[in-house]
Amino acid sequence: MTVHLVGAGPGDPELLTVKAVRLIGEADVIVHDYLSNDSILELAKPGTEFIDVGKKPGNPTPQELINALLVHLGAQGKNIVRLKGGDPFVFGRGGEEAQALMEARIPFTVVPGITSAIGVPAAAGIPVTHRNVSPAFTVVTGHRENGGSTNIAWEALAQVGGTIVVLMGVSERALIAERLMAGGLLATTPVAAIRWGTRAEQVVVRTTLGELGTAALKAPSTIVIGAVAAYEFLDSSITDHLVAGA
Repeated sequence: MTVHLVGAGPGDPELLTVKAVRLIGEADVIVHDYLSNDSILELAKPGTEFIDVGKKPGNPTPQELINALLVHLGAQGKNIVRLKGGDPFVFGRGGEEAQALMEARIPFTVVPGITSAIGVPAAAGIPVTHRNVSPAFTVVTGHRENGGSTNIAWEALAQVGGTIVVLMGVSERALIAERLMAGGLLATTPVAAIRWGTRAEQVVVRTTLGELGTAALKAPSTIVIGAVAAYEFLDSSITDHLVAGA
């Protein structure tokens, strides 16, 4: 038996990989984050033990405790799935968990998932790259650990070009916008914020960088900054599906 670090994707259960579905169904224990769609856990077999270690505002589960839990469970010879939203290695701290398991000589695998940095904009009809418009994209976190700085040189990032995708940045959006504009981005730069991306409840707010700080946004939202944020390549049948909540 082993520990599987599994990416659950951005929310829509149909965006899980085939391997992720199989491992969830085979698991004896599932250690999971806060997931944007609880129906993913319904794929588990009867009798599966669920351990919720989601980092909720005001009541976070220390990462060191999660690492120790995975090592403890892995040493028991059970089939363990560590289920994480998005991709385990994209702001999911999967690397820290993998390191803890490796140091304890606990066998583990990593199962990639669709990161919200790409999947959520796509669900809103926004291509993070587009020929002659955006030749590159940068993914950054807007979250400040323990009230500290994100250590992102936003002014320099403004000079890179292409699309900027900000995860976990709703609470810091005013500061982020201010610093990006200080770095040279225009106040008129298009911005799209997608909440509950890929789900039936998906909501897209379109604004500009100059108005981002006062835009009515709620977490969790993926923020896309750049010319492509003005695009909306959506097939009408997909739009109807989302509106109907099918």
